[in-house]
Amino acid sequence: MADIKRWQVLEPYLKIDCSLGEAPYYEAATNHLRFVDIVKLKLHDVDLSKGASSLVSLELESSVGVTADIQGSDDELIVGAKYGYALMERKTGRLKYVKKVWNPQEAAEKEKRLRSNDGAVDSQGRFWVGMMNDPKFVDSPTNEGALFRLDPDMTLHRLMEGITIPNGIGWSPSDEIMYFTDSSTRNIFMYDFNAATATFSNKGVFFHVDESHGDAPDGLAIDVEGNIWTAVFGGGKVLRVNPHGKIIGEITLPTRCITCPTFVGEELFITSAEEEDPEAHPTSVKYAGSLFRVNVGVTGLPVNKFRRA
Repeated sequence: MADIKRWQVLEPYLKIDCSLGEAPYYEAATNHLRFVDIVKLKLHDVDLSKGASSLVSLELESSVGVTADIQGSDDELIVGAKYGYALMERKTGRLKYVKKVWNPQEAAEKEKRLRSNDGAVDSQGRFWVGMMNDPKFVDSPTNEGALFRLDPDMTLHRLMEGITIPNGIGWSPSDEIMYFTDSSTRNIFMYDFNAATATFSNKGVFFHVDESHGDAPDGLAIDVEGNIWTAVFGGGKVLRVNPHGKIIGEITLPTRCITCPTFVGEELFITSAEEEDPEAHPTSVKYAGSLFRVNVGVTGLPVNKFRRA
């Protein structure tokens, strides 16, 4: 068994009380890091050159699960929002839908019951976003969720259905493997991937999060060596898993509900959510919902931008 390298984070980079901090995104050109609070309807932005005190927060009109830059645009982002894909004005947070994901026959019921969750842009500039039940309207998630892809020509593709909590998604350095997290099964799945056609096949379990590690895998990041760094919700950790599915690293954090990591150089910035069971886990409450960072000595794969045609 490979040796497991361990890191311990004792306090946050930014103490903040997100209900559901998610989707950290590093914009190298400006050295800014942004992330969302899906539940409190906020977009947070930090100028890393100035530090945590530079935090600026925008109030959003509806939930946003994930954001991405648009190639050639400094004024707008593209986001996975409540009803599908929307453009967001950077300065105001105002949303304009460009593609709602539910057809007219579904919309009356599903637009209320579901919202976007995690997602990512692939090497060809296509934006993959998962939809899941919105806890504001559905007490316990069901398998109504789905995975969608928006292409640069604004063509929408429905790729998977019957998913309960679609989560972190990413691609190997070779672009020949796609990883997709299905939190409700505790699995990160892997597929053969064709980047030219965006087709995927030969589904297999890449990594299973057992109860000894926490409740479920959440968001993920991939380093230049092809290792997957997966947040473990309910486990207070991020695991580094090599391409063979073996744990080779573990970051422990001072709160349990860890949601998503992203690379900034050789550092990982990690979002978190509020403690779901404060009476049982009182020590987790103090820094719940905060933003953390840790130097892990390796860089991540480049972040892709949506290529609007």
